[in-house]
Amino acid sequence: MKSFTLPIRFAIALTASLIAYFLVLSLFNLHTNVMFSLFNGVITGFATYEAIRYRRIEMGDQYNYTHGFTTGLITGFLASILFTIFMAIYATEINPNFLNELVTDFAKHYDVGVATFAFIVLLMGLATSVVLTLAFMQLYKNPIKK
Repeated sequence: MKSFTLPIRFAIALTASLIAYFLVLSLFNLHTNVMFSLFNGVITGFATYEAIRYRRIEMGDQYNYTHGFTTGLITGFLASILFTIFMAIYATEINPNFLNELVTDFAKHYDVGVATFAFIVLLMGLATSVVLTLAFMQLYKNPIKK
């Protein structure tokens, strides 16, 4: 369980950051503009990078590619699940008109429900986590010793 403590802490911090960013956007009525969701990747990237970096510092000489990769994936996957739960609650309980406002511009002929929306949010989060973890592991992998 000790090996999961670090990624869980970073996942909770990442989720809180994503929620705070979304709520700040909603204060200015910008939360329905899909272009602002690109900054979610920056937030996710920073948290993933820091989680892998801390794991490498924590483990020292025992650190290897597998430890860093699993740390990045657990951080990103857990944060994606938690953020998806928040977005589903937001779209159903806090602002029921959110989905209609979100899809009005490009999908007038589609009926996008909460389940479809939650699945897309989760899929985007998982994909972002995998890509960023693979990218950051190129920085933090141990060099091959000759």
